[in-house]
Amino acid sequence: MTPVRTGGTIHGVGLGPGAQDLMSVRSDRLVRGARHIAYFRKAGRPGQARKIVDGMLRDDVIEFPMEYPVTTEIPVSDPRYNDCLSAFYATCIDRLATLANAGEDVVVLCEGDPFFYGSFMHLYTRLQTIAPVKVVPGITGMSGAWTASGAPITWGDDVLTVLMGTLPEDDLVRRIRDTDALVVMKIGRHLAKLRRAVAAAGREAEAWLVEYAAMADQRVTRLCDAEAITPYFSILLIHGQGRRP
Repeated sequence: MTPVRTGGTIHGVGLGPGAQDLMSVRSDRLVRGARHIAYFRKAGRPGQARKIVDGMLRDDVIEFPMEYPVTTEIPVSDPRYNDCLSAFYATCIDRLATLANAGEDVVVLCEGDPFFYGSFMHLYTRLQTIAPVKVVPGITGMSGAWTASGAPITWGDDVLTVLMGTLPEDDLVRRIRDTDALVVMKIGRHLAKLRRAVAAAGREAEAWLVEYAAMADQRVTRLCDAEAITPYFSILLIHGQGRRP
């Protein structure tokens, strides 16, 4: 006898770098079949994850936009930042858990891969003990970026370092200088600092900036030619030049 299902599952679904045809078959199936979807966005914005799935959702889908209460308005070092986000995640968890306990599946849309610097991780760690959670991996944004650049990111024994543009400038200089290949994410308003750090590390001639990788408005430029303001969806690359036959 088949057991009666009493609870729903929350799926963290990786959408990949931005193109619908770069989603996995599993992600595509879950997105198209979802009655409930949830996604993060800044207040007043449609949300990048939601934009990626335009045209894929069923007609009767119920959407739960999770709007960040704060993004750059408070420094991350300010205790209010964590307090504010913790309360926000708690509210999101209540809504998602209520749906799951009522027997509803929920698809949480995640740019790139859910376990790679994404907001979904904060839901996942809180949901594990109160509702079934499954994760579907996705192609990371950085993979889309180095593919867009038209060159391999690593060769042979190259060491790849992934940094956040939010790091202090001295840390950026040290780590950029010490690695073979480099990815810098979350650049946004930190471009000027990052440009100084790359130059101080002596690697300005090697650095490329990829904006909106794998999306319709994708652009690849040398860092030295980049504009003063870049979108949040920008990734800096320095390609490794290691051992090869």
